[in-house]
Amino acid sequence: MKNKSSLLSAVIILFTSIVSAQLNQGAKEEAIGNILERIELPAIPEFTVSVINYGAKGDSVTNNKKAFDKAMKAIKKKGGGSIIVPAGTYTVNGPIHFVSNVNLKLEEGARIRFSSNPKFYPLVLTSWEGTMLYNYSPFIYGNNVENVAITGKGTIDGEAKDSWSAWKELQKKDQLLSREMNHEGVPVKERIFGEGHYLRPQLIQFVNSRNILIEDVTIEDSPFWCLHLLKCRSVTLKGLKYDAHNYNNDGIDLEYTQDVLIENVKFDNGDDNLAIKAGRDHEGRSNADLASQNIIMRNCLLKGLHGVVIGSEMSAGVKNIFIENCKSWGDLKRGIYFKTNPDRGGYMKDIYVRNIELGKVEDVFFITANYHGEGEGFNSKISNIYIDTVTAEEATGTAIVIEGYEDSKVEDVKLTNIKVGKAKNALTIKNTENVIFEEVTIGKEAGVPTSATTEEVSEL
Repeated sequence: MKNKSSLLSAVIILFTSIVSAQLNQGAKEEAIGNILERIELPAIPEFTVSVINYGAKGDSVTNNKKAFDKAMKAIKKKGGGSIIVPAGTYTVNGPIHFVSNVNLKLEEGARIRFSSNPKFYPLVLTSWEGTMLYNYSPFIYGNNVENVAITGKGTIDGEAKDSWSAWKELQKKDQLLSREMNHEGVPVKERIFGEGHYLRPQLIQFVNSRNILIEDVTIEDSPFWCLHLLKCRSVTLKGLKYDAHNYNNDGIDLEYTQDVLIENVKFDNGDDNLAIKAGRDHEGRSNADLASQNIIMRNCLLKGLHGVVIGSEMSAGVKNIFIENCKSWGDLKRGIYFKTNPDRGGYMKDIYVRNIELGKVEDVFFITANYHGEGEGFNSKISNIYIDTVTAEEATGTAIVIEGYEDSKVEDVKLTNIKVGKAKNALTIKNTENVIFEEVTIGKEAGVPTSATTEEVSEL
């Protein structure tokens, strides 16, 4: 009796500790409020110029690179302001590099269409799949800038489908080289790619920057990731629309970035909708003070490969993530996907997901510490994951997957109010501790148990 009593006490203490680790609704709202208070919208001076005044022509033929550069220089001289891009199609043979205190405003009907010729894009400091290096400039780029915005109802077009996309089949050698440089600690200044290499640039990227607003624009046809915030802080992304279906066309990638609001975004892209990252392997672990954290995503429409993703490059850590009130409006392979492997290290913790509506997916919720089955020696710590009120019409694979390692278990996961209408497989749960299910239904909900008939009893 004494042993049973001790076991019961231990279970009660364990359950209490899990529940107490989870923020209650009031505390979550307070945490979200604190993040929003820290996010500053860019302060843009009232001065405005039009690219037309600097010789730009929206005729789809003229090269407007010099016009955009001159407009940016004029704004810088005045201490900041807005660059207006009127309706029309503006071909730009090369990148647009931001300075501080600038809003690039694309009026309705305006389209910036970038050249697909690599020779127009100089080398800049960037990262590629979690490793810092020098590569072709992203098409819109800013490094060490603040108070910057891209707004308006226009379109940013990477024109990559028939050009840069072909590099996907050529990138493996450089991909492996960048990882080798990461693992061996090669100085960043010596990690030179660009001509003769095949790492595709991002469409839009800000690095080491703060007070960023990107609002309402449509993003199309990116060479690689669509919108990449690297080592940034105080970011607002709202009202964006996507039509980007090339290889690795992630919608939004946040890397080593904190204090972010993403809302009312309509995703339609060829890879992850939102991917939260924090560096790769040795380099990522050496930047543990740059964890991606304090990120809010709400009221978004999901369509693409995966909806909400953490990883796989997350070696500096990811924490304090709030995803809520989102739903799919088209195909998704996985709705919620957290992925890492023993090359990464780092951690994922304090993740809150609630009010998600999914249609037909392969997997509704998938946590894995064995992504691609590769790596050794640096297991990640995954803990404090809370999923509340998720519905899905069907899982053609497995509704819920949670898999850690024997010596590095996934811990303290709570799923509440989960309803999956139909699933090929219900659950795969292995190498975990303290996983709690409350009000979880996979398949048809069971009702009152039927009584056995006389014939059934006689057969027993």
